[in-house]
Amino acid sequence: MLKSEVTRVSGPSTSSRRRSSSNSPLYEKSSKRYRRTPTPSSESESDYDDDDKYEQKRNKDDDEEEGEVPSKPTSNPPSTQTTPAVPLRTGGLYMPPAKLRLLQASLTDKSTPEYQRIAWEALKKTINGRVNKINTSNLALIIRELFKDNIVRGRGLLARGIIQAQTASPFYTSVYAALVSVINTKFPQIGELIVKRLISSFRRTYMRNDKSNCLATTKFIAHLVNQNILHEIVALQILVLLLEKPSDDSVELAIGFLKECGQKLSQVSPRGLDSVFSTLRNLLHESSLDKRTQYMIEVLFAVRKDQFKANPSIPSGLDLVDENDQYTHMITLDDECQPEPMLDVFKYDEAYEENERKYKEIRKTILDESSDDEDESSSDASDGDEDNDKKKDDVDEEEQEGDQVEKKQDTIIDQTETNLVTLRRTIYLTIQSSIGAEECAHKLLKMNLRPGQEMELCQMILDSCAQQRTYERFFGLLGQRFCLLKKEYVECFEKVFQDQYEIVHRLENVKLRNVAKFFGHLLVTDAISWGVLRCIRLTEEDTTSSSRVYIKNLFLELAEFLGLTKLNNRLTDPTLAEYFDGLFPRDNPKNARFSINFFTSIGLGGLTDDLREFLRTNPTPTPPVQTTIPIKTEIKDEEDDYKDHDRIQARVHELQIEQQKTKKQKEDKNTKKNKKKTKQRSPSTSSASSTSSSSSSSSASPSPPRPPPPPPPSSSSRTHRDERDRRNENNKSERRQQDRRNETKRDERQQRDRRSPSPDRRKEERHHREKRSSSPDRRHHHYHKSSKH
Repeated sequence: MLKSEVTRVSGPSTSSRRRSSSNSPLYEKSSKRYRRTPTPSSESESDYDDDDKYEQKRNKDDDEEEGEVPSKPTSNPPSTQTTPAVPLRTGGLYMPPAKLRLLQASLTDKSTPEYQRIAWEALKKTINGRVNKINTSNLALIIRELFKDNIVRGRGLLARGIIQAQTASPFYTSVYAALVSVINTKFPQIGELIVKRLISSFRRTYMRNDKSNCLATTKFIAHLVNQNILHEIVALQILVLLLEKPSDDSVELAIGFLKECGQKLSQVSPRGLDSVFSTLRNLLHESSLDKRTQYMIEVLFAVRKDQFKANPSIPSGLDLVDENDQYTHMITLDDECQPEPMLDVFKYDEAYEENERKYKEIRKTILDESSDDEDESSSDASDGDEDNDKKKDDVDEEEQEGDQVEKKQDTIIDQTETNLVTLRRTIYLTIQSSIGAEECAHKLLKMNLRPGQEMELCQMILDSCAQQRTYERFFGLLGQRFCLLKKEYVECFEKVFQDQYEIVHRLENVKLRNVAKFFGHLLVTDAISWGVLRCIRLTEEDTTSSSRVYIKNLFLELAEFLGLTKLNNRLTDPTLAEYFDGLFPRDNPKNARFSINFFTSIGLGGLTDDLREFLRTNPTPTPPVQTTIPIKTEIKDEEDDYKDHDRIQARVHELQIEQQKTKKQKEDKNTKKNKKKTKQRSPSTSSASSTSSSSSSSSASPSPPRPPPPPPPSSSSRTHRDERDRRNENNKSERRQQDRRNETKRDERQQRDRRSPSPDRRKEERHHREKRSSSPDRRHHHYHKSSKH
């Protein structure tokens, strides 16, 4: 006969309810009378005897571990006893351990729903019992025991048990947070489930004004933030929500939350913490809060002044996980958090044995167990040697089958890039929440990027820099910091430079300037190699307007930091010359002139001295070495040169004709004026003037047109002519420079004299003016002399 007591298995006080006042003989008889399962009448006497034996052995059985499901029976049942009936529902029913083992022994097929249901109830009891026993001293032992159970299948039970235990005893919140931190490193999906349930619970309790449960939930969330399980953005969102519409209860919740995670927020987000405390200061001075609440705010300011020494973020003995090994969940209050309550309910698993075998392999890697230890731990409930051998054979067969199944499995690729989007969002928020470059680099390094994600980090830093209104030196220092830390980041930034130059035509003007200044900073500080400039080819065909603006901003930034002299020395360095062939092309005079004109137009003409010298010494490009030279192409080139020469000569002739026409027009005007004057004079003078005007008109008659240009010269004469033209251009440029210098000196001298003229100078000027005014005849005399000449 099956006797049971109705109790709650999942509650925190299961053991106390198990030992109730039902030990009295009177209660035993009544329970036997009214709580019995229908069985055949022939087995009633034996069942009564069994119940008496179970009651006598109950104290011994309670000390043993409850809930294990041995795969083989420990001993053969008596021949006179039949298999007890399997209850359709075991949830909420208490079963004596001996009766439970007897029931388990009758079920050998693991694929049946009855066996899985009993195993589920056993797993529930084990998880709740171990979670309720946890404290600081036995934390490591409880964690190892929990990993021995299949917490992947019972992750809903584990999450519910931890949250209920923390709500019942908030004093041990830091211990439960340390437990979750260890589990989260091995099974991040369990940590994410706990975080989602806590955020959902906070929303529900906050809307219902359930102060006690909301206080316990916020305390648990604060300790998860301290353990780096949850991002600090959630903590700031909770504080903003609580202080948005302040009341006595909401301010009290915010104060309790700040005491728990204030030290952590002061380290990772000091600006956010300062804004929260400024809000509390305004509430203290302006709002009409209760005296008790105001006193709590004053105490909180005193705690902050003491740097939260009374409330450390992680107490001693609970820092079990390294920051680099922790997995931080990026979940906010605005995200949709599904608590997944169906994970707490039993569900039939068709691949039960396969999942159990997979978890055994995971457990081996986590606990460093050997196959012998696993066989010994699984055979604790069996006594015979034959059963042990059979179990070992079964385990070997299961392992072989599992290897075959693993080979058949295919890798799953996430095409939605959800993880990539989450990573980029985390990087962006970390950059925006940091004050300095060193702080930001420290936070980003703690993210534990996987191999291959360095490129995403570098690209995200560049994108954040490009989206600013003006360039901020913060991003350049951040990129320089990463390049100095690891060589992988140097290669990533060089690859980003090349990719960015290929798509530079898609960027706006502001983004062009920011990106160019960012890479200019990296080049100035030698964070990346100057070899990245080999991807730039400065010719008219290979560049666009956007790429030329990009190159202009880049070199102006380099010249601003290095100076023109140092930049020229760097560009003329023989060890780096091969990287700058595209910037200063020498394959074609046209490309060389384009490069010279470009750098001269942006004010950096001094960088092209070597290229100018190259054009003087090598006016024509050296033809490539070929076995056969096509004659037609040479003839065509010569014809093109002749056409250019003819075109130039014709243009010069047209200019000369235009000059002669303008000169003739001026002379005609002068003759007309002279004729008017001579009419008023004497006839003699008019005749003389007429003769002079006729002579002048005859002299001003247009010259006959110039003969046609000579035939095109040969190649040798053409080279001599180019050299002569080049020398003339150089002489002209030198004369212009000398004239400019003389003009500037003369202007400076005149300004100096105007500012402070000496007394002697004044006397000379006065004497010169008197002399000019007193001697008009002398001036006429000079005029006549000049006319004679």
